[in-house]
Amino acid sequence: MVDVGSDPATGKRKQLTRTFGTLREAKVEYARITNRRYEGRFVEPNKITVNEWLDQWLHRKAEDLEESTVYSYTMTLGRVWGKLGHVRLQELTESHVEAWMRWALREGRVRGGETGTGLGVTSVEMSLARLKEAPNRAVARRLVAVNVTQEVVIPRKVRKAERSAKAVVQPWNVGEVHAFVRAVEDDRLYGPLLLSLMGLRPAEICGMRWADVDLGRAALAVSNTRTLMGNRTVVEKDTKSLAAERQLPLPDLVREALTCFRAMQVAEKTRG
Repeated sequence: MVDVGSDPATGKRKQLTRTFGTLREAKVEYARITNRRYEGRFVEPNKITVNEWLDQWLHRKAEDLEESTVYSYTMTLGRVWGKLGHVRLQELTESHVEAWMRWALREGRVRGGETGTGLGVTSVEMSLARLKEAPNRAVARRLVAVNVTQEVVIPRKVRKAERSAKAVVQPWNVGEVHAFVRAVEDDRLYGPLLLSLMGLRPAEICGMRWADVDLGRAALAVSNTRTLMGNRTVVEKDTKSLAAERQLPLPDLVREALTCFRAMQVAEKTRG
């Protein structure tokens, strides 16, 4: 039995009791706990599981994140909860995390493709990043002594194999651009579709307002985005960074298409 400090809530002395088969083993553990306590490195035993800690960590983290980012974190951690969630946080080892990583790369896909096939390196890296970040907070809270996930990385051979297997996607040539323009010229969204040829992200095109478009000066401002979260919820927000806020000139073809699109919208509202 060894003193491990006092309860911050009640002020009462806290004691830790451990049982060993020999006196020598008990003395060694007593010395280890005492030394760690005086060095400020002692971690009191607890039964918190990986799932419970990830839930707590994400709940606190959500206060400083965009709604869409919280959703992304939830999706990436979803690949972890089912496989590692039952393990006690203090019993989690580097081997646990490496085994999870190998499983995810080999058969971890449950959506966005054939179930049971391997996830891409980027997807696994995103989950690893969150899995590394959460235990850092647990170390600061004295729930675990070290972050056992810190040195787990995707092997270089796996990265190289994925790069070799991926086909290089070439940008459209002039003929392909002309073919696209001809194919969509009768579409109601002809104007917005032409914006995709100007280097705008899909979220930026969806977030565009008429207030951002100056047809007279043939220019537009990129300052807003609109994305779909979980195929259900539309999230509208500022651009990803200040650098993404920009002014762009409108080519004649795009200006004419947008002018017709605006007139079409006005007519639709009048009729309807």
